[in-house]
Amino acid sequence: MPQANDSINATFHPAGLVRLDQAIQREIDAGHIPGATLLLERGGRIAHEKAYGAQGPDQSTPMATDSIFRIYSMTKPIVSVAIMMLAEQGRLLISDPVSRYFPELANLQVATESVAADGSRTMTLAPCVREMTIQDLLRHSAGLTYGIFGESTLVKQAYLDSGIEGRNISNAKLVDCLSRLPLAFQPGTNWEYSRATDLLGALLEKISGQSLDVHLQEQIFTPLQMPDTGFWVAPEQQHRIAEAFPIDPVTQQPVRLLDARRRPEFLSGGGGLLSTARDYLRFVRLLRNGGELDGVRLLSRKTITFMTSDHLAGIPGATGGAAYLPGPGYGFGLGFAVRNTVGGAPTPGSVGDFLWSGLAGTYFWIDPQEDLIAIWLMQAPEQRERFRQMIRNLVHASLT
Repeated sequence: MPQANDSINATFHPAGLVRLDQAIQREIDAGHIPGATLLLERGGRIAHEKAYGAQGPDQSTPMATDSIFRIYSMTKPIVSVAIMMLAEQGRLLISDPVSRYFPELANLQVATESVAADGSRTMTLAPCVREMTIQDLLRHSAGLTYGIFGESTLVKQAYLDSGIEGRNISNAKLVDCLSRLPLAFQPGTNWEYSRATDLLGALLEKISGQSLDVHLQEQIFTPLQMPDTGFWVAPEQQHRIAEAFPIDPVTQQPVRLLDARRRPEFLSGGGGLLSTARDYLRFVRLLRNGGELDGVRLLSRKTITFMTSDHLAGIPGATGGAAYLPGPGYGFGLGFAVRNTVGGAPTPGSVGDFLWSGLAGTYFWIDPQEDLIAIWLMQAPEQRERFRQMIRNLVHASLT
């Protein structure tokens, strides 16, 4: 049965929260996921905070509200905030070309792929019309890609062949790999989920002179009192790590997650962090409060508004196609998907709500109109898309 703390059920229909809990428990009873945690805040008060099921597939440890999860791409909003903190300090402009800080990324070439009648593919290269900027990195319009997501292309294969998708690289090696790879499209012309935020992590290291783990700890985690967030888990806390089924019971696909038990060589700004629901709530509250939390201000209100506005509006066609992960109804800001219309998306929401998620199944969203924060944490990569929609539907159905 779900385990709850002494949180306050406020501004939600009690019957709706019961239905929500029952739906999650059905998924656990069906063996789809070992367990999960959910945290809902409305009007500045925690209204629902529960841990469901077990912390791992052996069922030996109940899930707890302070269990630690690999949050993967929910790292991206944190790194984006760190970049905008440097912009507010006058240490960079987001209009700066990335080559100002990494000269080896100047003069990159853009690939165009063609398919012959016999199915063979060829790639031709052309110069960039303009260089990628820091703003392009923040909004995934830099021309970079991932080798492991989406339909295979010759550019993606080049990423795989370069070794950039492995975990045994450093941020310096990441930059070196990118300097030798073609871009998937001209910078500023399309949205493509990519290594862009990893490159932002390398940029933080370059400008600060600190490793990414130290920089984020000093600039964000310590000021916001996020003790359980980092790139690995200390030995004395490893009993709190949530784990996935080794074989996904629905898709029958093997599940391989990051090793959370040792410091990685690659401090991935795009997907390397672990956290808890309460820790991540501290960060999300900062966003909801316009850059300030408990007397600590990391960003200005105007910068938060700027980050959570659609930065793709001037890029025709950028939000189309199956590869556009924010999906219908959403644009993209500086680190977040941003809702532009009430209709179009497959789930309810409000214009101006913003969100992001993680590969292993983690998800959060902020709805300023409803004064709502929701954080969902699980470790089931193959089922992430279904659970995001299900949880969002059930939460919105419970609002008073």
